[in-house]
Amino acid sequence: MIVQIKNFFKESYKSSPIAFWCEMVEAAFLIGASAVLTFTVLDPATKIFVPMYIVGSILGIISGVYRKAAFVIVLCTWFTIMNSIALYQLFIA
Repeated sequence: MIVQIKNFFKESYKSSPIAFWCEMVEAAFLIGASAVLTFTVLDPATKIFVPMYIVGSILGIISGVYRKAAFVIVLCTWFTIMNSIALYQLFIA
């Protein structure tokens, strides 16, 4: 099973190194943002997790374009728009 997992990651990298690295950084940002939200849920640290979510979403769009994954692009575009609105409300409005 470990060999299959390693092969999966190798194939992912080989098929598109740019998408692979975008996805890796994207995952780190989204996992981090999710952890911040989880541990601050009673007093959400929005000024920390919203920017992390938008970076992750933008990287998701980039990797989706490289992978030609239409619904990944749709979903990440939606998240980027929503997080842009949240960023505006947090820092500009």
